[in-house]
Amino acid sequence: MKRLSVLVLLSLFSAAPAIAQGAACSATSADGKPLAGAAKTSHMKKCCEDNAKSADGKPLAGAAKTSSVNKCMKG
Repeated sequence: MKRLSVLVLLSLFSAAPAIAQGAACSATSADGKPLAGAAKTSHMKKCCEDNAKSADGKPLAGAAKTSSVNKCMKG
């Protein structure tokens, strides 16, 4: 039972970044120009937080969401 719990937990952590990357956030302004600096960072963080979902489509919370957002921001 313990192995199953660990397996499920690890699968949630590994699936979240793949799902977040599939959402394809693009850091562009309303007129189509690429964002830079603080505006880009802010936009990407919000996009990553909005797209932090589990494999079954439910929003992540707590440590899983933090991990997902951090991986999304690095990628």
